[in-house]
Parts: sequence; C-alpha cells; structure tokens
Amino acid sequence: MADEAEAMEVKEEGSAAPESELTLAQKAATVIIALGADHASKIYKFLNEDELELLTIEVARLQSVDSNQTEAALDDYYKMCLTQKVVTDGGIDYARNVLEKAFGLQTASMLLERVTGSLKVRPFEFIRKTNTKNLYAIIQYERPQTIAMILSYARSDQAAELISSLPPDKQVRVVECIAKMDSTSPETVELVESIMERKFASVMSMDFAQAGGVDYIAEIMNNIDRSSEKLIFDQLSKKDPELATEIKNKMFVFEDITLLDSMAIQTFLRDVDQHDLVYALKAANQDVADVIFANMSSRMAESVKSDLEITYNVKVRDAEEAQQRIVGIIRRLEEEGEIVISKGGGDEYIS
Repeated sequence: MADEAEAMEVKEEGSAAPESELTLAQKAATVIIALGADHASKIYKFLNEDELELLTIEVARLQSVDSNQTEAALDDYYKMCLTQKVVTDGGIDYARNVLEKAFGLQTASMLLERVTGSLKVRPFEFIRKTNTKNLYAIIQYERPQTIAMILSYARSDQAAELISSLPPDKQVRVVECIAKMDSTSPETVELVESIMERKFASVMSMDFAQAGGVDYIAEIMNNIDRSSEKLIFDQLSKKDPELATEIKNKMFVFEDITLLDSMAIQTFLRDVDQHDLVYALKAANQDVADVIFANMSSRMAESVKSDLEITYNVKVRDAEEAQQRIVGIIRRLEEEGEIVISKGGGDEYIS
C-alpha cells in the first residue's frame, strides 16, 4: 500500500500520464521537449497561431516525461515523418507496400489514414500555379458566381490582379459574390472543377472546404489597384452599403490615415518618398491632408506645400498609385510591428 501511495503521489506532482493515455497534443509536446529549444524553435516557424497556442500550453503542462514515454512519442513521430515522405515520394500504393513491410498491416493502415488526411489537395489547386494571364483568358467570360468560386481558391494577389482585369460591372459582382460566399458543397465545386478540368487538362481532388468570405475579399482588396478599389466600393456601397462597410472594416485604405495616431503617422512619413506624398495629396480629401500636415515638421510641411503649388496636371491614376504605395508602406510597418492600425475594434492595449 505504501508503494501504491508513493506512486500516486509522484503522478499527482506533474508527471505525464502513461504513454497509452497520452493525447496527440501531449505526444507532440513530448517530441518538442525531446528535440530541445533550438530544434523546436525551427518547427514553431511552420505552425499557425492556433497550433502554437495549443502546443505551448501542452509543453507548459507536461512537467516531466519518463524515458519510455519519450521513446514511444519519438517513435510515433518518426513513423509519421517516414509515412509522409513515402506517400509524397512514391504515392499511396508505394507507401502502403513500404509501411506494411516495415510495421505490419495494422500499423501501416493507421499511419496512412492519419497522413493522407493532411495531404488532400485543395480544390482548384492548379490555378495557384497557373499564369494569371492564361487564367484570365479562360475565366473572363464565366458568370460572376463561377469566377468568384474559382478566385476563392486562388492566391489573394492572383485574385486581385484578375479582378482588376475584369470589366467594371463584373468586378463589383465578383467582389460581392466572394464576400457573400461562405462554404460551397462538394457537388457544386466538383461540377465547376470538372468544367475547368477540360480547359486546364487537370484532375483535382477535393473536400468540403471553406471558401471566400469577408476576410478573404478584404485581403484581395488590400492588394488591388487604387482605381479598381474606388470603383468597386462606389458601386458596392450603392448596392449593399452594409457589406461595403464590413469589407472596409477588415482592410486599410488611404482615407484611414485619419484614424492613425500621431506616432504612427510620423513613423510612416519617414519612409514615404516626398514625390509620392505630393502626388497622393493631390487626390486626397482635406481631412487626410490636414492630419498629415499636422504631423510634419514645419520645414517639411513648407517643402511639401511648395511642391504642391508647382505640381500641375497630375493624372488621377498616378495620384492613386502614389496613395497605394503609401498604404503599402503603412501595411508593411504594421506587419513589422512598428505601428498599430486600429479601426475602432475591441482590441485593448496596455500603456
């Protein structure tokens, strides 16, 4: 009895559960611990935010791991890595043959089931590797709903370029369709994909997948040229003002400079070319101009105002492109953590 009590006490002090009771998350944490901080940090770079949070919590909880647990977890990890390699290198049949010889029928089936689930190809995978001009030549005459579905699986920069190339009326319809898209049934995706299959000579596998949505179209709009952005929002605001506002709230546009704090404005102004600033201000509203000048030194403001007075006949397109370059600088600075873009959401900050 004393021995049993002592064993229970050790377990309660934070030891991991027996290997047979470890969850997949606990096994992952065990592997991370066994690899050491240097190697583990390299793996962390490939994880998304949710995975990082889950794994970090499990590592923190796993106070001690005995040698048997570590060996079993590492063995499982090795088998998964080997399985993924033979599947990607030689295909399912080749992998099955190798794994059955190495680990037996039951273990091979289990490993293949776990790995192949993560290796499924997304619908329309081929379009992300397709030349944008060739893709446009094929989809430009499709219905807006069809184009929206296809672009929902494209890279955001691809989709932005393609939407910019469409006729103005179709641009608005495609943006509207993508924004209102939630999830698409496998049957519908399969039907559209089969039509594209004949045009691209590709056969793609698919599953029920999340596509489109306001977040995605906002990312597209952040990459689209300024002229198309203004046209789309002008038209969309007339048709569906709530949707237009929802998309705008997810992205940053030139007029949102008025929402930045003084420190953020002064920070991005240091990186902006004065020529771009002058051209941008030519097409800016008074509120934006006022807040920019308010955050300049008197010497710089005088220089910019002087340039504005002698700069004539600026093409609207050139002014809009200058605004877009400035917005690009602001977005880059936010990604680098140099400034914070706040558009009235629920984020809280500690000063």
